[in-house]
Amino acid sequence: MATSFTLKSNELGGQLGPQHYANGMGYTGNNQSPQLYWEHAPAATQSFAVTIYDLDAPTGSGFWHWVVFNIPSDIHELAAGAGTPEKNLLPAGAIQSNTDAGMPGYIGVAPNDGPAHRYLITVHALREKLELHKEATPALVGFNLHFVTLARASMVVYGQKH
Repeated sequence: MATSFTLKSNELGGQLGPQHYANGMGYTGNNQSPQLYWEHAPAATQSFAVTIYDLDAPTGSGFWHWVVFNIPSDIHELAAGAGTPEKNLLPAGAIQSNTDAGMPGYIGVAPNDGPAHRYLITVHALREKLELHKEATPALVGFNLHFVTLARASMVVYGQKH
């Protein structure tokens, strides 16, 4: 039986923790990206990309909280906090491009009042590296991912104003 490309986390259990929330906009979180790992990527994978997207942001077009690409194909885990550029926790060659906040790295979640927001976390197995500038917008990265993705694995986690 073939095994499926799978995304997992040792710290996420369906809900984002306080460490994943923003430190601002009424929140006192740690603005820390979650620990993630993946298994059973396609054999032809040349690199990976990881994205975190708020499906329910009140923007009309969602909100990209993290976009990182050109993760080497021999890497299968990102440590908690890897989305903080100053920590230098990403593998050599990986590029954190801009979020919808207009800056690189992970930006903590800050859901508004109302129902819980759904955060789609996806790892993309790519047939090649992306030839994009580090200041590429999330939409441009997503457009380019569409053409080179061999497989993707996702999880949905929830966050709510507290």
